[in-house]
Amino acid sequence: MVIFGLKNCDTCKKALRALPGGKLHDVRENPLERTELERFFAAFGDALVNRKSTTWRGLSEAERARDPIALLGAHPTLMKRPVIEGKQGLFLGWGEETRKVLL
Repeated sequence: MVIFGLKNCDTCKKALRALPGGKLHDVRENPLERTELERFFAAFGDALVNRKSTTWRGLSEAERARDPIALLGAHPTLMKRPVIEGKQGLFLGWGEETRKVLL
């Protein structure tokens, strides 16, 4: 199981602790390839972009209007976290529904 997120993100840390054998892929240290971002975007759509983040608030209107995949490639911290990939599929966030399926 791979947890895509940030090593300093509290939510990612919770998911990592709860999922034995999970490996963290820090998207800041090792940015995702465009094909990975496209796959995640196909699964989650606009929900993949965290519009409540500090990074989002710091972007200009012109930057916000860019293609979401290009935007996530340029600013990996804009990705809603974590994205979890396991044998059950892809999951976005560490909410109750995700925990129900994975735990």
